[in-house]
Amino acid sequence: MSKFTKLLILILLSLSLGACGESGKTGEADAAAKDVDPMSDTGVGPVSSVKLGDLDAGMAAEGEKIFGEKCSSCHKIEKRYIGPALAGVTERRSPEWIMNMILNPEQMVAENEAAKQLLMEYSAPMANQSLTEDEARQLLEYFRKIDLKK
Repeated sequence: MSKFTKLLILILLSLSLGACGESGKTGEADAAAKDVDPMSDTGVGPVSSVKLGDLDAGMAAEGEKIFGEKCSSCHKIEKRYIGPALAGVTERRSPEWIMNMILNPEQMVAENEAAKQLLMEYSAPMANQSLTEDEARQLLEYFRKIDLKK
C-alpha cells in the first residue's frame, strides 16, 4: 500500500470519526445540557456569584496580561484554536461559569454538561493554570472589554 493510500485512508477515517461528534450524541446527559440556559448555569467551583458593574479598565488590562501569559497558547480571541474562540464568551456563558471554568476545569468537565460538551468538541481538556479568584476576575473583565468592542 502506497504512502498516499495510507494517508488517504487516515484522512477519511478522521473525517468519519469527526462527523460523529455532533450528530452522534444521544442520551440523557445531552438532553439535560440542552435544557439548561447557559446564562443561568454557574458551573461547579468556588464562584457562586459575580456582581458586574461598569467595566474596570485596570482589571481588564491585568486580565489581558494574564491572557497573554497563560491562555494564548490554547485560545485566540477571534478564532477557534486548541480551545474555543473567546470573543463573545460573556454573551454565551455566565460570569460565574467563566470563572469556575478558569479556576476549576477538572471538576467542571467531570460535572458540568456544557464543559463536558466543550471537551468532546475540542478533544483537549482545559489546563488548570492555578490562578487565583482575583486573576480569574481580571480575565473575565478582559473578556467583557473584548465583547463591549463588538
